[in-house]
Amino acid sequence: MTSPERPRLVVGVTGASGVTYGLRALDACRELEVETHLIFSRAAALTLAQETGLSLDDVQARADVVYRPGDVGAAVASGSFPTLGMIVAPCSVRSMSEIAAGVTTSLLTRAADVTLKERRPLVLMVRETPLHLGHLRTLVKLAEMGAVIAPPLPAFYTRPQSLAEIVDQSVGRALDLFGLSWSPVKRWGRDVGPVSGEA
Repeated sequence: MTSPERPRLVVGVTGASGVTYGLRALDACRELEVETHLIFSRAAALTLAQETGLSLDDVQARADVVYRPGDVGAAVASGSFPTLGMIVAPCSVRSMSEIAAGVTTSLLTRAADVTLKERRPLVLMVRETPLHLGHLRTLVKLAEMGAVIAPPLPAFYTRPQSLAEIVDQSVGRALDLFGLSWSPVKRWGRDVGPVSGEA
């Protein structure tokens, strides 16, 4: 059941390594009372099995609304459906390339295309390394189109004590880009580094 009073965020999860980023984005949105519209790609289901002990049902239970990957007639495929924007966590090279080309073959890349055309934030947590020149040119093209490229890189200045803290910091900083402030994020000048007002 969706509610017009709650902000909505589209969450895309691709088959790149790092499915936990998408899972924690769903968890964070639930804590923040943000309605999530989940698109879980077919390849992401394979990664889920490889990287976690969770089932697809477990993941879908974390979202408010779930769409089939091929459902290009879904609400999130239309610009008239209001959202805060879309996060793709993690984002594979294949998905980023489709989005950059504007030739979309799935609901995930169609929803991303709609997000760009409506001038809403599109945050891509791209998971690939090393990057060749073609990847870099594609990323530049996406940035020029208005996407935010936000690779999930560790913030060691926060002195993380676990992998979970590293993941949460990356997810929280990505959610910052939608104006969503999640409590696990450690902030410079408040939680770490010089405290504001100190001489």
